[in-house]
Amino acid sequence: MSLPAPSPPLVDRHTHLEGALDPAWVRREAAARGLEIPASLETLWAGVPAPFEGFIEAFLFGAALLDRREAVREAVLGVARRTRDAGGAGFDLWVSPHFLVIHQGQIRLGDLWRGLEEGFAAAAALGVRGCAVVDAVNHLGAEHGHAVLDLVLPECPPFVQGFSTGGLERRPFREWAPVFDRARTAGLRLAAHAGENGRGSNVREAVLEAGVERIVHGLRADDATFELLAERGIPVDVCPSSNRALAADVAPHPLPRMLKAGVRCALGTDDPGVIPCDLTTETAAARVMGLDEGGLALLRRHGAEDAWCLAET
Repeated sequence: MSLPAPSPPLVDRHTHLEGALDPAWVRREAAARGLEIPASLETLWAGVPAPFEGFIEAFLFGAALLDRREAVREAVLGVARRTRDAGGAGFDLWVSPHFLVIHQGQIRLGDLWRGLEEGFAAAAALGVRGCAVVDAVNHLGAEHGHAVLDLVLPECPPFVQGFSTGGLERRPFREWAPVFDRARTAGLRLAAHAGENGRGSNVREAVLEAGVERIVHGLRADDATFELLAERGIPVDVCPSSNRALAADVAPHPLPRMLKAGVRCALGTDDPGVIPCDLTTETAAARVMGLDEGGLALLRRHGAEDAWCLAET
């Protein structure tokens, strides 16, 4: 009699360092620094919707606290604890070095790298594996993308597995193709936030013209694009709580349609330190969308098979 196959590990496939800070840690840091937590962040922590501008204010407040190695380490460890407590075994962590090091000038690159390294080591001690994905900002254009690579590539640590674009989808992805080509040549894997706050055709363009191998969100894509993603085996990270808060006009959520088309969807938390959620709440949200146990198991399997944090290096 054969034993049933073990369940694949549960992975948080998409979470941002700057948006995943543990609220208790943020409160302690703010109190120690004499800072008042913005009303927008308190509102979001309470589970009350806020305008997009309020989300940005809340996100930036937390990001400003990442100004030393120890803070970065604690932030990563907070992500690991949240993942572990929800039964997860890994997380792919989006990080914005250019924003923290150059734009804000609040931390040296070496301190950021060391904080991340120490955080991932502490996570591993908890039984949770993590990796970093360097995030650039689409609406700042390809020159910005090259500046990000100029910053990170000379001494890119092995825990950095990928390169991605986020921000507002205002610049055509075809303009970003040389940046993605450069990142690929350097050995980084490629992702893009697409079809979240921009047109659905951005998803197709990111795949066909920019050559990305992974999509974050993809909410506004049409059925033909879902078929393309399925045909090419392009993974898609879906974050129900974040999508509900920041893309409320996309209803019903296309996750069931995406899975029916054969898209390799998996769950992520996006900004759980601002919009409270974890892998448990995201799984529950998928169930509310109509996914049965088979559909939930498929999300889990995709999450593990396509996770960069679990990839052999």
